Amino acid sequence: MNTTLPILEDLKAEVERRIFQESIPRIKQCLAQLETKEIWYKANANSNSVGNLVLHLCGNARQWIVAGMTDQIDQRDRDKEFNEAGPIPTETLIQLLDQTQAEVQATLQQLTTADLFKVYQVQGFKEKGLSILIHVVEHFSYHTGQITYFVKLRKNIDTGYYADLDLNLK
Repeated sequence: MNTTLPILEDLKAEVERRIFQESIPRIKQCLAQLETKEIWYKANANSNSVGNLVLHLCGNARQWIVAGMTDQIDQRDRDKEFNEAGPIPTETLIQLLDQTQAEVQATLQQLTTADLFKVYQVQGFKEKGLSILIHVVEHFSYHTGQITYFVKLRKNIDTGYYADLDLNLK
């Protein structure tokens, strides 16, 4: 019995669930709560706007998964993601998230078990494919949390991410 194929498919499904069914919808929900000026608000020189974080997540996912695990050219300009002052319209940010999702999904569909153990050089790091996938999932989760915190702080709302679940079940 070949157990590597189900593991590969389970891993890809989990990456898709965490990024495409959790993080990206939550980011879009947050963007919908904010006015353009709020999306581009920076509290100080050492903080990032929600807009910067969206650009950063898209750049990171494309660099690490799409270009990093394929033969595509890495065209990321990381500094530009953080230096952008906006305003870039909300619709454009959403389109960028959708485009990134499509590119990452296409790359995931092509991955083989061997790709998980192959070593890639990305952003000066040497990482196995498995590590790259974990990195991008946790990176999305981390910044989605920052975006959510900003929205809760700014709007005094419950995002309701778990409204349909009883989180007190044991």
